[in-house]
Amino acid sequence: MYKLKKQENKARRGELETPHGTVQTPVFMNVGTAAAIKGALSAADLKEIGCQVELSNTYHLHLRPGDELVRDMGGLHKFMTWDGPILTDSGGFQIFSLASLRKISEEGVKFNSHIDGRHIFMGPEESMRIQANLGSDIAMAFDECIKIPSPKEYVEKSCARTYRWLVRCKEALSQYNSMDNAVNPGQMLFGINQGATFVDIRTEHMKKIAELDLPGYAIGGLAVGESHQEMYDTIAAVEEYMPKDKPRYLMGVGTPGNIIESVARGVDFFDCVMPARNGRHGHLFTWNGIINIKNEKYFRDELPIDPECDCPVCRRYSKAYVRHLFKANEMLAMRFAVMHNLYFYNKLMERIRDSLDAGEFEKFRQKYSVLLDTRI
Repeated sequence: MYKLKKQENKARRGELETPHGTVQTPVFMNVGTAAAIKGALSAADLKEIGCQVELSNTYHLHLRPGDELVRDMGGLHKFMTWDGPILTDSGGFQIFSLASLRKISEEGVKFNSHIDGRHIFMGPEESMRIQANLGSDIAMAFDECIKIPSPKEYVEKSCARTYRWLVRCKEALSQYNSMDNAVNPGQMLFGINQGATFVDIRTEHMKKIAELDLPGYAIGGLAVGESHQEMYDTIAAVEEYMPKDKPRYLMGVGTPGNIIESVARGVDFFDCVMPARNGRHGHLFTWNGIINIKNEKYFRDELPIDPECDCPVCRRYSKAYVRHLFKANEMLAMRFAVMHNLYFYNKLMERIRDSLDAGEFEKFRQKYSVLLDTRI
């Protein structure tokens, strides 16, 4: 159940009740693709750095260790010992970006695993069964992630099929939720809006999926090569037709500036591998912009990564030490960098929420939207 608590222009402050707790929005979901954060962070670490929602991936967990094993271990919450809300991505994006030799039909997609090449089939019912086995709080609909650019005729056909798949997802998840042995009978389904950068297809598709009255809606297929302005224009066009009483999720986005600008256009939920991935390469977010900790200028720097940050790393260690860890190829370097970056993102969302509570989001946006994406 979503409750809109406050609004400043299009920016929304709300909360979503899930079977594993209430999520304060806007929120950034910390990405633990295979039930682990890349960079050696545990579920206990996620608590310490202020994570509200953990995100795992249907495709990866189906391939390894297998969703049936996760179900037999009591579901994803027990398996990874995370007691907060979990969202599972449907696997559609990975099938279209990682798998080889795909064959798409009305039933679903036949593809070869990127791990061992074995033949696999996934359609709406299979995706819902896997996500029901995982027992996440939010299950994403199975959709086709369309390449940008793609011919308009293909995009129209794909969106029509994605809608038909969504109807099947809704029916299948409803059946799984009603079973006596359901891992998480309160699991919610979010529908996904597609349409590349064709505004007319996007808005028509959004109107159609809104009629299904799902617990939440996502904008998918962006941040895959289009310009930031094209992305913002698409969000603005689609937002008008998204139900006001349901959470909105922008999939796979993005930089701190992208997030602030998307909140300004009415988005509530975000996820992105970027803060963790960039951290593993020494690119760290601060309240004055992005630094590369490997730079020579930090060789003797006694200050923390960001004097304004109170994450576990900044409270204790110097830039000189973190830089040394990277140069020495110590695993601890990645752990510290990912911990700092994810803490920064979680704190960013907290400060966005605080600014909305105080009616000062526009002021916050003016100060930080460009600054946080600037390389120092």
